[in-house]
Amino acid sequence: MLKPSDNLVDAIYADLRLKLQRSAVSPTDRLVDTEIANAHGISRMPAREALLRLVSEGYLVGTTRGFAVRELSLEDISGLFEVRRQLEPRAAACAARDMTPDIEAEITAAMNRVERALSESNIPALLAANVDFRNAWLKAVNNPHMAATISRFIDYFQSVRLGTFADPGAAYQYIDGLSRIHAAFLAHDPLMVQDRMTLFMFAAEEAYLSVRRRQLQEAETARPVRRRIQKRGTA
Repeated sequence: MLKPSDNLVDAIYADLRLKLQRSAVSPTDRLVDTEIANAHGISRMPAREALLRLVSEGYLVGTTRGFAVRELSLEDISGLFEVRRQLEPRAAACAARDMTPDIEAEITAAMNRVERALSESNIPALLAANVDFRNAWLKAVNNPHMAATISRFIDYFQSVRLGTFADPGAAYQYIDGLSRIHAAFLAHDPLMVQDRMTLFMFAAEEAYLSVRRRQLQEAETARPVRRRIQKRGTA
């Protein structure tokens, strides 16, 4: 339960945003303001305001049964990665230049958790550690507007990220790229970080597009089956 002194809207927003970052909300889940309010022991309006903020930022969409995760088209993924490639490599290079020992320790601890979660096939822990790694290096970006924008664009991919990490081959490739970026951060080499982040972006885009194509194909295949079931139910 939230404390009375908390800003309720901000607190619920932060809680929901963290769940979205960690892919704890699936595309089939529905977020309902009354259910969220009851879970936190508060009135409905702060929960609804937090949900509407997430809608305005592009994370959620309204449905007849509550709010749902925004699902990305193939064009969305390509367009978002185009923006990310303009921002993240340069920001990461600046982070490598300005990284403090404390932040370096944070990204190393996060990388260790990433590798442990991968070895244990613990996808929720892998998602959480991946978010921790990203948030740690973004602390070294001195432009807070840049850091916030990068964080927002990365979070748009949460509905696809779960499918990527569920594929062992894609997960190992993803973590290998992350490990190379981590090594470049430890070397405090801005150019190396920039180059490795750029390569990482291209590989991630390819993996995300592959997962999303498969999701769309599976949805298309399932559609006639659902229609037949519905027809039997009304016969």
